[in-house]
Order: sequence, then C-alpha cells, then structure tokens
Amino acid sequence: MITLFDYLPSQNAYKIRLLLSHLKQPYKSKMISIFEGEGKTEEFRSINPTGAVPAIQLENGEIVAESNAILTYLADGTEFLPKGRLARAKVFQWLFFEGETVQGGVATLRHWVQTGKDKNRSADILEAKRSLSLKALDILDRELGDNIFLGGDRYTIADIAVFAYMHLANEANLPLQNYVNVTRWIERVRSQEGFLPEVHPYSIDPHSVEEL
Repeated sequence: MITLFDYLPSQNAYKIRLLLSHLKQPYKSKMISIFEGEGKTEEFRSINPTGAVPAIQLENGEIVAESNAILTYLADGTEFLPKGRLARAKVFQWLFFEGETVQGGVATLRHWVQTGKDKNRSADILEAKRSLSLKALDILDRELGDNIFLGGDRYTIADIAVFAYMHLANEANLPLQNYVNVTRWIERVRSQEGFLPEVHPYSIDPHSVEEL
C-alpha cells in the first residue's frame, strides 16, 4: 500500500486524493505540518527536496514527489492517462499549464486571500496575480468551449490537475461565475464516478496564517 504525505488544505494534495478515489486505490496518509516547519526538516526533505506536499512512498520504498508527477505515475496504464503519443502530449500540455499559470495565479492568490496574507502584499503584486488568474480563466473558457474536457472528450489527469484549484477561484475573489464554459466543466468533473467532494479550508490549521 502506498503512503501519501499529505496536508489537508493543500489542493495539490487533493489532486492525489481525487485520483486515488477514482481508482478506488487504498492508501495510508501521513500528515505533514507544513506551516509548523515540518516540511523543512531533513527527514522530510529526504522525501521531497522542496519540502512541499504531496509526495508518495511506494511499497518498495521508492518516492515520487510533486503533484503532477504523482498523477502521471498513478494514472499510467489507466483510463486517466491516454496511451497514444499525441493524446498523452495533450494531457502533459495542460499539466504544464497548471503548474505554471494556475499555480502562479489562482492557487497563490487564493492562499493569500484565505489566510489574510494578501494584506501583507503590495497592490502591484496582487494585481499581477489577479491578472495571471484571469488570463488562466480566459484560456480555459476558450478551450472548454470546443471540448468537453481539457484537450478532448475524455476525463483525464489534465482535468484533475486544473480542477483542483480552479474550481475554488471564487475563494480568490475571482469572478468564476462569469466563465460559463469553465463552470459547466466543473460540474462535469463533479459528476465523474468516484469524485471526492471534501475540500478542507486553511482555517482548520491555525498555523496557516504564518509565512513559510
């Protein structure tokens, strides 16, 4: 059985929980107190050098870290990662988009807003994050006007990765309701068998208001 190094408010960790739910794959959880500094310990950095969650440990002791790499590993050989060369490339395209644009915009802005850290950021930095977030929403809305799911007509880890933070864009004070194609896609994701609805707010961790 694999072990998931987790932090419940992390939507990056939620990606892994969601895929494992779809796969009906059992796993053990080990919670990491990120904002209390547990991610900076030598013990955890031997698991993930960046000190971030999630990471997984396989039954043979091998480690895979970084959410989208873990998704790719777990989905290999399943319906959530296509076998065809082009289809796989399309999935990777959206994983890279998520890692750069969604993480850099929506994910960061939501974290700051939900933990009150936005009050410690300059107006210019906040506007840059908001601008990047709106750009991501625009791109997704255009893509999802032509496709049922990201890159085509099949639900894959591309959708899981982008959904994790994008469906909570309103928690970053972004006008998610204005993006009709995105909101319809969110409902399609929620309708998938094995969907995991539980999302944990940062407020469950009183230490989340602290800077890393």
